[in-house]
Amino acid sequence: MAASLVGKKIVFVTGNAKKLEEVTQILGDKFPCTLVAQKIDLPEYQGEPDEISIQKCQEAARQVQGPVLVEDTCLCFNALGGLPGPYIKWFLEKLKPEGLHQLLAGFQDKSAYALCTFALSTGDPSEPVRLFRGRTSVRTHAPSPECRRRALYAEMPKAEKNIISHRFRALLELQEYFGSLIPPGASDDHSGQGSREG
Repeated sequence: MAASLVGKKIVFVTGNAKKLEEVTQILGDKFPCTLVAQKIDLPEYQGEPDEISIQKCQEAARQVQGPVLVEDTCLCFNALGGLPGPYIKWFLEKLKPEGLHQLLAGFQDKSAYALCTFALSTGDPSEPVRLFRGRTSVRTHAPSPECRRRALYAEMPKAEKNIISHRFRALLELQEYFGSLIPPGASDDHSGQGSREG
């Protein structure tokens, strides 16, 4: 399906210019499409992470009437069966980090993982949405003054942050998928990133 996208523009659903910058940096100059950021209002779907990603991607493609890429991020506690998962944003808003950590107070297992899913649609509703996932283990601990003295993940140099991030791993899957569709030596002819303005 994605072979039809080579050399074309794909709408990356985000209103965050820095997120677009980070994604294009990870994908690199040889990625055969050009990503263009566009903010789109999407319904707040419920369900499992894959189901939510697919529904959001389908709706975004319907609104754009063309190819789209949608990103979703989850934080999953193993002791809670994967919760809060895709609902981490609302859990943090209501409970704050301290309250989120207290949810694990009665469990010996404090392990968690961050899951990033990129959903890709060609824009054709008859074609399935393709998912690319990246997962990174997370060590949880109670918030403390010591945490503030440590190097925050968000403040890491981009190159260092990208190597360990769940987003990096998901985008690597996306990159490899497109790479498998392009004959050797043909990628330079189709690369869209280098021609992107601004």
